[in-house]
Order: sequence, then C-alpha cells, then structure tokens
Amino acid sequence: MIPSIAPQQLAELRRAGRQIDLIDVRRPVEYRDVHVEFARSIPFDQLDPAALRNTGSGSGQEPLYVICGAGVRSRQACAKLQAAGLSNVVNVEGGTRAWNAAGLPVVRGQGTMSLERQVRIAAGLLVVFGSMLGYFVSPYWIALAAMVGAGLAYAGITDSCGMASLLVRMPWNQR
Repeated sequence: MIPSIAPQQLAELRRAGRQIDLIDVRRPVEYRDVHVEFARSIPFDQLDPAALRNTGSGSGQEPLYVICGAGVRSRQACAKLQAAGLSNVVNVEGGTRAWNAAGLPVVRGQGTMSLERQVRIAAGLLVVFGSMLGYFVSPYWIALAAMVGAGLAYAGITDSCGMASLLVRMPWNQR
C-alpha cells in the first residue's frame, strides 16, 4: 500500500514550517513547463533509490514526497522506491495538475510549449496528412491515420505515450 497525501495537506505542512522533501518524477520538459515551487526534478527514468537512500530521503523520520503530472508516474515511483527498501515515501494525489487546480504556488516556464500540446499538434497533423495522402495519392496512406489513432487509444489506456517519448528527445525539448 502506497500512502498518499492531498496537495492541500502537503501545502499546509509546508506552511506550518515542516521541511518537505518533494521530488518531481516528470520529464525535464514537463518540469520546466510548470512545477511546485519547492520540488526538485528527478525524472522517473533516472530515479536511483540507492542515491536517495544515501541522502537520507525516504528512509528516515521525514517522508519523501513524490509528485508527477497526474499521480500515475509518482505512484509507480513510490512502488519502485518501496521495493528498493525506502519505506517512508508518499504519493501526492492528482500530481501537479491537482496542485495547480487548487491554486497552490507553482513556477511556470517562460515560452515553453507543453509536451502534451506538442503531441496533440503532431498527432493531428499526421492524421490530416495521412487522410489527404490516402485520398489523393494512395489508399495505403490511410494506415498512417489509423496508426496514430491506435497510438492515441493505447496512450489513453496505458497512460504511456510513444509519441511523447519521441518528442521529448527533440532538440527544442533539450534546452
């Protein structure tokens, strides 16, 4: 069982003067777009339980709080940390979206386009081009639109987006 905390409760602990160790496990481009003001970025794919244990995070009396975009990756990160022996980890319910929706303080990036928006633009353009090429060039191009649709359905079901994994590696997302 992974313990969780509502964003408002975590903010109240912070206001009460508690030292809060909060890690954000989203991709760097997502973190740069918007993040909780006192969160530090450790992307999920770079999460090293041994390194966190060596700093005392999550194994002492003070919990290690974990946040992501909506609460899915942070829950997975908490499970990974617990499996590695860090017993005092807490998932932030609803992630950064819930934190922001509650009107709690965040840091916003300057002039960055969210990864989610990039995925919507790329998927939309691929569907339009696939449909146009299918109509004007060859019906086989319709498969492009079908693959994008299947990829979006898969992303919705698994909360894992292959197109986002590709876009995050693009040069404009590496700044």
